[in-house]
Amino acid sequence: MESNSQTELKQRDLLEAQIRECYGRVVYSHKTQEKYADILLKRNNSIKIWQLILTGIITGSFIATIFGDGKISAIIGTIISSILLIINSYTKDIDLVSIAEKHRLSAHQLWEIRESYLSLLTDFNLLTIQQIVEQRNILQQKLSLAYSDSPRTNNKAYNKAQSALKYNEELTFSERELDLLLPKKLRKHQGSCDQSSLKNKDPEK
Repeated sequence: MESNSQTELKQRDLLEAQIRECYGRVVYSHKTQEKYADILLKRNNSIKIWQLILTGIITGSFIATIFGDGKISAIIGTIISSILLIINSYTKDIDLVSIAEKHRLSAHQLWEIRESYLSLLTDFNLLTIQQIVEQRNILQQKLSLAYSDSPRTNNKAYNKAQSALKYNEELTFSERELDLLLPKKLRKHQGSCDQSSLKNKDPEK
Protein backbone atom coordinates (compact mmCIF):
# COMPACT_ATOMS: atom_id res chain seq x y z
CA MET A 1 0.00 0.00 0.00
CA GLU A 2 1.32 3.45 -0.92
CA SER A 3 2.04 5.92 1.86
CA ASN A 4 0.27 9.27 2.06
CA SER A 5 3.42 11.07 0.95
CA GLN A 6 3.71 8.90 -2.15
CA THR A 7 0.04 9.46 -2.99
CA GLU A 8 0.42 13.20 -2.52
CA LEU A 9 3.54 13.24 -4.70
CA LYS A 10 1.71 11.43 -7.50
CA GLN A 11 -1.20 13.84 -7.22
CA ARG A 12 1.14 16.83 -7.41
CA ASP A 13 2.83 15.33 -10.46
CA LEU A 14 -0.54 14.87 -12.17
CA LEU A 15 -1.60 18.41 -11.35
CA GLU A 16 1.66 19.82 -12.63
CA ALA A 17 1.37 17.84 -15.86
CA GLN A 18 -2.17 19.12 -16.40
CA ILE A 19 -1.25 22.74 -15.68
CA ARG A 20 1.79 22.54 -17.98
CA GLU A 21 -0.43 21.23 -20.77
CA CYS A 22 -2.99 23.99 -20.19
CA TYR A 23 -0.19 26.56 -20.25
CA GLY A 24 1.06 25.20 -23.57
CA ARG A 25 -2.41 25.36 -25.11
CA VAL A 26 -2.93 28.95 -23.96
CA VAL A 27 0.47 29.94 -25.36
CA TYR A 28 -0.55 28.65 -28.79
CA SER A 29 -4.04 30.17 -28.61
CA HIS A 30 -2.63 33.56 -27.65
CA LYS A 31 -0.02 33.55 -30.39
CA THR A 32 -2.53 32.31 -33.01
CA GLN A 33 -4.90 35.18 -32.22
CA GLU A 34 -2.01 37.63 -32.57
CA LYS A 35 -0.88 36.16 -35.88
CA TYR A 36 -4.41 36.19 -37.31
CA ALA A 37 -4.73 39.87 -36.38
CA ASP A 38 -1.44 40.49 -38.21
CA ILE A 39 -2.73 38.61 -41.26
CA LEU A 40 -5.91 40.71 -41.37
CA LEU A 41 -4.05 44.00 -41.02
CA LYS A 42 -1.58 43.00 -43.74
CA ARG A 43 -4.49 42.05 -46.01
CA ASN A 44 -6.17 45.38 -45.29
CA ASN A 45 -2.98 47.29 -46.16
CA SER A 46 -2.62 45.33 -49.41
CA ILE A 47 -6.20 46.15 -50.37
CA LYS A 48 -5.63 49.85 -49.70
CA ILE A 49 -2.53 49.81 -51.91
CA TRP A 50 -4.39 48.06 -54.73
CA GLN A 51 -7.24 50.53 -54.45
CA LEU A 52 -4.77 53.37 -54.98
CA ILE A 53 -3.07 51.58 -57.89
CA LEU A 54 -6.35 50.76 -59.64
CA THR A 55 -7.68 54.27 -59.08
CA GLY A 56 -4.50 55.60 -60.69
CA ILE A 57 -4.93 53.28 -63.69
CA ILE A 58 -8.54 54.35 -64.14
CA THR A 59 -7.49 58.01 -64.06
CA GLY A 60 -4.79 57.28 -66.62
CA SER A 61 -7.29 55.48 -68.84
CA PHE A 62 -9.65 58.44 -68.63
CA ILE A 63 -6.88 60.83 -69.69
CA ALA A 64 -5.87 58.48 -72.52
CA THR A 65 -9.47 58.38 -73.70
CA ILE A 66 -9.44 62.13 -74.12
CA PHE A 67 -6.04 62.45 -75.79
CA GLY A 68 -5.45 59.05 -77.36
CA ASP A 69 -7.14 55.87 -78.53
CA GLY A 70 -10.50 56.20 -76.81
CA LYS A 71 -11.78 52.69 -77.53
CA ILE A 72 -8.89 50.72 -76.00
CA SER A 73 -8.62 53.08 -73.04
CA ALA A 74 -12.36 52.84 -72.42
CA ILE A 75 -12.21 49.03 -72.37
CA ILE A 76 -9.27 49.02 -69.95
CA GLY A 77 -10.96 51.62 -67.77
CA THR A 78 -14.18 49.60 -67.67
CA ILE A 79 -12.40 46.38 -66.65
CA ILE A 80 -10.34 48.10 -63.96
CA SER A 81 -13.42 49.95 -62.69
CA SER A 82 -15.25 46.64 -62.31
CA ILE A 83 -12.37 45.15 -60.33
CA LEU A 84 -12.21 48.24 -58.12
CA LEU A 85 -15.95 48.07 -57.56
CA ILE A 86 -15.64 44.47 -56.31
CA ILE A 87 -12.80 45.41 -53.95
CA ASN A 88 -14.71 48.44 -52.64
CA SER A 89 -17.79 46.31 -52.04
CA TYR A 90 -15.69 43.79 -50.12
CA THR A 91 -14.14 46.45 -47.88
CA LYS A 92 -17.54 48.04 -47.32
CA ASP A 93 -19.10 44.78 -46.09
CA ILE A 94 -16.07 43.53 -44.13
CA ASP A 95 -14.15 45.81 -41.78
CA LEU A 96 -10.81 44.01 -41.53
CA VAL A 97 -9.36 46.51 -39.04
CA SER A 98 -12.30 46.04 -36.69
CA ILE A 99 -12.04 42.25 -36.92
CA ALA A 100 -8.29 42.42 -36.30
CA GLU A 101 -8.92 44.50 -33.19
CA LYS A 102 -11.21 41.77 -31.83
CA HIS A 103 -8.41 39.25 -32.30
CA ARG A 104 -6.00 41.63 -30.54
CA LEU A 105 -8.40 41.93 -27.61
CA SER A 106 -8.77 38.16 -27.42
CA ALA A 107 -4.98 37.79 -27.50
CA HIS A 108 -4.65 40.23 -24.60
CA GLN A 109 -7.16 38.27 -22.51
CA LEU A 110 -5.33 35.04 -23.25
CA TRP A 111 -2.00 36.69 -22.44
CA GLU A 112 -3.23 37.50 -18.93
CA ILE A 113 -4.35 33.90 -18.40
CA ARG A 114 -1.09 32.60 -19.84
CA GLU A 115 0.91 34.65 -17.35
CA SER A 116 -1.30 33.40 -14.50
CA TYR A 117 -0.57 29.80 -15.50
CA LEU A 118 3.13 30.63 -15.60
CA SER A 119 2.94 32.16 -12.13
CA LEU A 120 1.14 29.08 -10.85
CA LEU A 121 3.88 26.84 -12.23
CA THR A 122 6.52 29.11 -10.70
CA ASP A 123 4.86 28.96 -7.26
CA PHE A 124 3.91 25.30 -7.61
CA ASN A 125 6.24 23.93 -4.94
CA LEU A 126 5.23 26.64 -2.48
CA LEU A 127 1.52 25.79 -2.61
CA THR A 128 -0.53 23.03 -1.06
CA ILE A 129 -2.51 20.68 -3.26
CA GLN A 130 -5.72 22.40 -2.25
CA GLN A 131 -4.35 25.82 -3.19
CA ILE A 132 -3.13 24.50 -6.54
CA VAL A 133 -6.53 22.95 -7.30
CA GLU A 134 -8.33 26.17 -6.36
CA GLN A 135 -6.15 28.31 -8.58
CA ARG A 136 -6.37 25.79 -11.41
CA ASN A 137 -10.18 25.82 -11.25
CA ILE A 138 -10.28 29.63 -11.27
CA LEU A 139 -8.02 29.72 -14.33
CA GLN A 140 -10.12 27.10 -16.11
CA GLN A 141 -13.22 29.24 -15.61
CA LYS A 142 -11.43 32.34 -16.93
CA LEU A 143 -10.10 30.36 -19.88
CA SER A 144 -13.53 29.00 -20.70
CA LEU A 145 -14.96 32.53 -20.83
CA ALA A 146 -12.02 33.78 -22.91
CA TYR A 147 -12.42 30.96 -25.44
CA SER A 148 -16.17 31.53 -25.71
CA ASP A 149 -15.52 35.17 -26.64
CA SER A 150 -12.57 34.48 -28.94
CA PRO A 151 -13.16 34.96 -32.70
CA ARG A 152 -12.26 32.04 -34.94
CA THR A 153 -8.84 31.78 -36.55
CA ASN A 154 -7.50 29.55 -39.35
CA ASN A 155 -4.69 27.10 -40.10
CA LYS A 156 -2.49 29.79 -41.62
CA ALA A 157 -2.49 31.74 -38.35
CA TYR A 158 -1.81 28.58 -36.35
CA ASN A 159 1.12 27.64 -38.60
CA LYS A 160 2.57 31.13 -38.21
CA ALA A 161 2.17 30.86 -34.44
CA GLN A 162 3.85 27.46 -34.44
CA SER A 163 6.77 28.79 -36.44
CA ALA A 164 7.10 31.84 -34.18
CA LEU A 165 7.14 29.75 -31.00
CA LYS A 166 9.19 26.79 -32.19
CA TYR A 167 11.76 28.36 -34.48
CA ASN A 168 11.81 32.12 -33.85
CA GLU A 169 11.56 31.64 -30.07
CA GLU A 170 9.33 34.70 -29.70
CA LEU A 171 8.35 33.66 -26.18
CA THR A 172 11.82 33.04 -24.78
CA PHE A 173 14.79 35.19 -23.90
CA SER A 174 18.40 34.29 -23.27
CA GLU A 175 20.11 35.55 -20.10
CA ARG A 176 21.97 38.11 -22.22
CA GLU A 177 18.75 39.41 -23.79
CA LEU A 178 17.11 39.76 -20.37
CA ASP A 179 20.12 41.71 -19.13
CA LEU A 180 19.66 44.16 -21.99
CA LEU A 181 16.09 44.81 -20.85
CA LEU A 182 16.98 45.33 -17.17
CA PRO A 183 18.68 48.23 -15.38
CA LYS A 184 22.41 47.65 -14.83
CA LYS A 185 22.01 46.95 -11.10
CA LEU A 186 19.55 44.11 -11.82
CA ARG A 187 21.65 42.39 -14.47
CA LYS A 188 23.15 38.99 -13.73
CA HIS A 189 26.11 39.58 -16.03
CA GLN A 190 27.64 42.99 -15.43
CA GLY A 191 29.83 42.89 -18.55
CA SER A 192 29.18 45.02 -21.58
CA CYS A 193 25.94 44.31 -23.42
CA ASP A 194 25.62 44.76 -27.14
CA GLN A 195 22.17 46.09 -28.06
CA SER A 196 22.40 44.47 -31.49
CA SER A 197 22.15 41.05 -29.86
CA LEU A 198 18.65 41.76 -28.58
CA LYS A 199 16.14 39.95 -30.77
CA ASN A 200 13.04 41.64 -32.09
CA LYS A 201 10.63 40.35 -29.47
CA ASP A 202 7.61 41.69 -27.66
CA PRO A 203 7.69 40.72 -23.94
CA GLU A 204 3.89 40.68 -23.86
CA LYS A 205 3.64 38.10 -26.65
